[in-house]
Amino acid sequence: QVQLVESGGGLVQAGGSLRLSCAVSGRTFNSYAMGWFRQAPGKEREFVAVISGNGGIRYYADSVKGRFTISRDNAKNTVYLQMNSLKPEDTAVYYCAAEKAISTVVDRVDYWGQGTQVTVSS
Repeated sequence: QVQLVESGGGLVQAGGSLRLSCAVSGRTFNSYAMGWFRQAPGKEREFVAVISGNGGIRYYADSVKGRFTISRDNAKNTVYLQMNSLKPEDTAVYYCAAEKAISTVVDRVDYWGQGTQVTVSS
């Protein structure tokens, strides 16, 4: 049983920054890879970033590489997504994900958060 709660979404101007947080319940947090996915209106949910259980491995979608940074604090059972140089095309609902094995594939996510809206205005 893993519960994930995202926070930190909001409305920002293009070029601005946001930091999303995902608080995870359970003592087994360190055993899960943690990821971020997003879904824009009319589009399928897509991979954004993922981090391994010990934080040693990180993968990013090409569309966010160099702008977004995923990190985790296992002592706080929290994963973060720092988003810089935001673009209007980053507008989406962002979902936190827990994975028993690190993956960039939506269908292999084991647990999802409820999502948080990120809107980037031009």
